[in-house]
Amino acid sequence: MSDDTVTELCATLFSSFPRKDQRHRGEQYLRGLLTTAGRKTARNIAAHLGASATEQTLHHFIADSTWNWRPLRGALAAHLERKAAPQAWVVRQMSIPKTGEHSVGVDRGFAPDVRQSFRGQQSLGVWLASQELSAPVDWRLVLPDQWVHDHALRDRAGVPREAGAESPEECAVAVALEATRHWGPRRPVLIDLRAGHVLSAVAPLAAARVPFLIRIGGSQRLSVADRAMPGFRGGPLPAQQILQLVKGVRRPVPWQDPAAGLAPRMSLAAMVPVALPDRSGAMRGLFLLGEWTDSTRPPSALWLTGLTQPGPGPLLRLTKLTRRVDVDFARVGEETGLRDYVGRSFPGWHRHMTLASAAHAAVVLSRVGYDTGRPAELVSA
Repeated sequence: MSDDTVTELCATLFSSFPRKDQRHRGEQYLRGLLTTAGRKTARNIAAHLGASATEQTLHHFIADSTWNWRPLRGALAAHLERKAAPQAWVVRQMSIPKTGEHSVGVDRGFAPDVRQSFRGQQSLGVWLASQELSAPVDWRLVLPDQWVHDHALRDRAGVPREAGAESPEECAVAVALEATRHWGPRRPVLIDLRAGHVLSAVAPLAAARVPFLIRIGGSQRLSVADRAMPGFRGGPLPAQQILQLVKGVRRPVPWQDPAAGLAPRMSLAAMVPVALPDRSGAMRGLFLLGEWTDSTRPPSALWLTGLTQPGPGPLLRLTKLTRRVDVDFARVGEETGLRDYVGRSFPGWHRHMTLASAAHAAVVLSRVGYDTGRPAELVSA
């Protein structure tokens, strides 16, 4: 790990802390996340750092202190803007298994990112991503019904009054809009909603004029909006069927695979004007982007977007930033503690996630110990 990178990041993040002891604890915790073996808990970090850091003081700094994590996330986003030239925001779901019942947001349900039922927390992270690297800058917890309506639970966990019930797709859109409103220039937002309600995501993003690429399932029903294209008079059709009707307009698109050291790959792509039916008629001005990694099989990925420029080739390459995020999460995020907070409180979870995100950024920015040539196993590919 480059010490210069960590030192610069600490100075950037903790300059908003008014007290020297807070700045010291912040740097201790961040460096502990980067150097402690095993789970990145306050106990393990304190044991690794030695007598100068006690478990109680580090736990208090994360769980019970009063510092606001929002300015640190803004500073982290600005730092990445300067250092990494990001191309898009990528919203990624992260499931955090828990054995107990008292950690904020814990519930039993299905976790799309690991494709199985589990007990734990569901969270959405928004990542700044370029072809070379990515890092998370903001997080949002999905709060199940009991954590919304049980006031005793909320009070014990310190859940703020404004935090209410949200579906996973509403949570994904909310964290994306937060990032685009406050941190950095306008850039596309990439969200995987193959298992979600697409209209509830498209409508607020379109209303906010945020450019988006939303991955959808093949069964999502759309209407062809160009009378010159096959399927125009067919009414709402499954997206996969629409793309099969326009196979004749596919074009080859080269791209580089983040999961294989940016090795060159080739896909076929096609783009179709479509409308998304809603209660008022149809949401128009949309395009269906399809990718084929095997020309003899159905499309391997389907994306809904309001973007027409810079065309299907560059847009398809932009979608590969989701693979960049998956690779970086698997190789770096797990090691810097993104799933490791063991406290129970809402503020504590957010403070830990903020500093774990900063630790992740330090690793990918320094590039030390980060093997871009090593193949990665991607769950969500």
